[in-house]
Amino acid sequence: MKKTAVLTLAAASALMAADAIPETVHFPSADGKTQLIGYLYRPDGAGPHPAVVLMHGRAGAYSSLAKGVYEAKTLSKRHKFWGSFWAERGYVTLLVDSFGPRGYWEGFGRGSYDERPSEVSEQTVRPLDAYGALEYLRKRRDVVADRIGLQGWSNGGMTALVTMSSQAPGISIPTPATGFRAALAFYPGCGMAAVQDSYVPYAPLHLFVGTADEEVSPKRCQKWESDVRTRSKLIGLTTYEGAEHNFDDPSASKQKNAANVEATEDARKRAEEYFGRHLKP
Repeated sequence: MKKTAVLTLAAASALMAADAIPETVHFPSADGKTQLIGYLYRPDGAGPHPAVVLMHGRAGAYSSLAKGVYEAKTLSKRHKFWGSFWAERGYVTLLVDSFGPRGYWEGFGRGSYDERPSEVSEQTVRPLDAYGALEYLRKRRDVVADRIGLQGWSNGGMTALVTMSSQAPGISIPTPATGFRAALAFYPGCGMAAVQDSYVPYAPLHLFVGTADEEVSPKRCQKWESDVRTRSKLIGLTTYEGAEHNFDDPSASKQKNAANVEATEDARKRAEEYFGRHLKP
């Protein structure tokens, strides 16, 4: 009964979030050549507010049912949910479309990692998109310039790991004041060359992984986080037993798994507390 009630609540929340249509904005990537598309969710009140940058996964920003129409109305359920989730809690929220402006509107399928073009690399290019979004938000009057966080899923989570590195591309002297104040990475791959060796984050970074993840290795992330923690107290990880990849996707196919439901509810609570602690002035 309890799990059913939680599932109903999650489904209802997702439906409410799906009604919010964000503003479409454009801004340059820090790559110096790409004009990015962003979807902006704004909270009530003039602000200024803290802000959150969202980085999509390998499937891109849009629903699989978009049918060639790629715009604010056809964003995926997960992105719609989280955009509204943060806005309702007082954050200006910007979802960055890294793939569409480079011609890959539909994103990439599962198992395609080795065939993806270097122009959308999460190690060398997408962090530049994150820093382009950071610069855009900092110029807005409704945003507190030094209170901006980063959240990414899967390939976007991998982007978040690289973006938060003390050796990140796109920023010369990264600190919580000059870069992102804190970051959340949902089920990222942790085997990238860019985050090995002496990796340390320059600001607080927390990972969420499921033990039943069928796309990336949760054990590798657990080992990686443990190694990084020997050098930095800014890293953290939460593991969900039985949760899958994309466990927080509001779709019925994912939320019929009780482990995903429990992971989703807990991750939302932890994410809200985490950004509240690090981003709220």
